[in-house]
Amino acid sequence: MGDEFDRSAGGQGSAAPNTQRQGELPAEPNTALSASPPTEPGTHRGAGYSWARASLLMMSAITASRLLGMLRDTVIAYRFGQNEWTDAYRAAFQLPDLLFFMVAGGALSSALMPIFSGYWENDQKEEAWRVFSAVFTLMVSLTATLVLLLEVIAPWAVAMLFPGFDRFRWEQTTALTRIVLPSQIFFLMGGLMMATLYARRHFLVPALGPNIYNLGIIFGGLVLAIPFGIAGLAYGALLGAFLGSVLMPAWAMVRLGSVYRPLLDWRHPGVRQVFRLMLPVMFGLSLPGIYMLILRVFASWLPPGAISALDNANRQMQAPLGIVGQGIALAIFPALTALAATGKWHELRVVLKRGLRLVWFLTAPATILLLLLAEDIGRVLLQYGKFRPEDTQMVAAALRGFAIGLFAWSGQALISRAFFALRDSLTPVLIGTAITGIFIPLCFVLMRWLDYVGLALATSVAAMLQMVWMLLVLRQRIPPARSPDSEPFVRPVLLTGGASLGMGAWAFLLHPLLNALSAEWQPNLASLFRIVMVGGTSGLLYLGLTRWLRLPEATSMWELWRRRGR
Repeated sequence: MGDEFDRSAGGQGSAAPNTQRQGELPAEPNTALSASPPTEPGTHRGAGYSWARASLLMMSAITASRLLGMLRDTVIAYRFGQNEWTDAYRAAFQLPDLLFFMVAGGALSSALMPIFSGYWENDQKEEAWRVFSAVFTLMVSLTATLVLLLEVIAPWAVAMLFPGFDRFRWEQTTALTRIVLPSQIFFLMGGLMMATLYARRHFLVPALGPNIYNLGIIFGGLVLAIPFGIAGLAYGALLGAFLGSVLMPAWAMVRLGSVYRPLLDWRHPGVRQVFRLMLPVMFGLSLPGIYMLILRVFASWLPPGAISALDNANRQMQAPLGIVGQGIALAIFPALTALAATGKWHELRVVLKRGLRLVWFLTAPATILLLLLAEDIGRVLLQYGKFRPEDTQMVAAALRGFAIGLFAWSGQALISRAFFALRDSLTPVLIGTAITGIFIPLCFVLMRWLDYVGLALATSVAAMLQMVWMLLVLRQRIPPARSPDSEPFVRPVLLTGGASLGMGAWAFLLHPLLNALSAEWQPNLASLFRIVMVGGTSGLLYLGLTRWLRLPEATSMWELWRRRGR
């Protein structure tokens, strides 16, 4: 598929940007854009910016978003607990999420970015904005039409998606679904605008958008829920989506001098290329979200509270996944697209290896801490008001099932974008489809064996299979480079694993001692104490071990942190 896209992108042979025909996709790499290899970890001169520093910015901004997300879940737990009401609220996002993950989520923006970047890197800015304008106009019109249709058929769609629901949960889910559906138009608009910001190396505003969304839901839980009940959360989500996904990126676009004109030009080569990329990408990139949608369908047959427990646990796992896996992937994606567009295959391999090493360097210790501190995390974040101790135990058990696959989900987030940078969006969807064929029967088997915990564990098994398969294929898909690739990979990954096990041994010895020490404390305060002590000392030990082992990621992160204010 990658070769096919290359042929349609401009034919054979090299051509400078000013010799290309207007409206034609960039041709083979322009030698004038060549750059020397990276001179320091995380720095890529060919891409025009430091992806490691951009990763730190993205992780910092996403951390703020995840903290607000935790506060959002705390507000929901305090106000409503974990029951049939919260099941209905979580389920209300099922139909909108199907639209979001397939159209308004990462699929369309990930398809637009390499095409927009190809024009931009080859100094065809007018054509880049023409492609953006046409895609924006066409897809917003289509999505608005789909939203109107889904508003009408919502009762039948909810009944089909949740066959195990009783009448009460079906009615509540239908009403809440109709409130949150229009937010998908806002997410689509924001996703396309943010794609152009990423392509131009502007990361802050896209990273801050989710913060506004979370604040909207928090406002809904604290204020709007008083007159509207559980519907106040849905109204807050709609408000947050508009402010964070439309107003903020639109302000940044205007400030940067962006160009948009209403345009229905589906014959433009760049527009057709975006849609050709989008059709498979919308399935391949959305696999983590689709897995959660499938879990909700299975959990509809389980007792009330199971859907909410899985959603709460998944959100807690999504915090390190979003901060590390997706944060690094989003920051590196523009570098990968620029390197692929200019044919710098050696540097692309180096950046990809360093990115994967950094992802696993950060997720390995996080996985161990999630396994150990699952109850404490759930208690601190959720056990207030109407949220009961037995609800905390349900969330903790599911979190352990999800956490086992954290490293795999984080790795595939970056590996998927490497395929997209190569304009090969068919391979991820073929692999993802095959893995989904394994995942669904796995859910049947593990749910009968381990109830809702089996559903969480099934996602981790599927994620591992998907990541390994995609990585093996990607190694063969990247074209060979002129100079040999000497960037180390296996040894640093093994050392990372060894350091994580050493840290884990310390954490597992320390936790029961702190548990005995704080046995008579107020439960939430005792859990917070254990999280801080175990997490803090284990993190310091891990950094010490990795620096002693001279892992380049430890040195790079330390230097970036020291230079953060410069």
